[in-house]
Amino acid sequence: MSKKILTTPISDEALEDLNVGDIVYLTGHLVTCRDVAHRRLIELKQKLPVDIKDGAIFHAGPIVREKEDGSYEMVSIGPTTSMRMEKFERQFIEETGVKLIIGKGGMGEETAKGCLENKAVHAVFPGGCAVVAATKVEEIEQAEWKDLGMPETLWVSRVREFGPLIISIDTKGRNIFEENKKTFNERKGNILKNIHEQVKFIK
Repeated sequence: MSKKILTTPISDEALEDLNVGDIVYLTGHLVTCRDVAHRRLIELKQKLPVDIKDGAIFHAGPIVREKEDGSYEMVSIGPTTSMRMEKFERQFIEETGVKLIIGKGGMGEETAKGCLENKAVHAVFPGGCAVVAATKVEEIEQAEWKDLGMPETLWVSRVREFGPLIISIDTKGRNIFEENKKTFNERKGNILKNIHEQVKFIK
């Protein structure tokens, strides 16, 4: 099976055949964008200094080194917990037109609605691979809102085959984390009953 690569700007057509559980890679531009940037846009009504329409964001707090010539080097870029952005993400997707959201762990019902309504997806980047991820960054082209500090700055990077990215919410609104949670809860009753039968002699 050929490697599925999404390239920015990302079209609706590029996403419509993706389903939860699919693995993709990203080539093009990726912007780190987490808690405070979401809050500035949604709560404080501040326009993002970067156009991310049809683009990709990464819920991440990277480690960046400034070089002698004033340019930047990505040292480490690992995902942060996406659920922290849940209360903002549906509106964020609608207002910015972002197509790919990358982070750690799942997101909830509101984000799934946002992906369904606006043809976007959420993907999970594996934790513990922050240094490897940095090798996929060809260049940091721009840094915005540096007043927020390194983790919250909007770092605009050019990446090549950044991933693997596991689709957790697709454009149909399916959410693999919620589906798995339901499946596991359905199985849990019989498993717990079996365990109880085996240890009931313990007083």
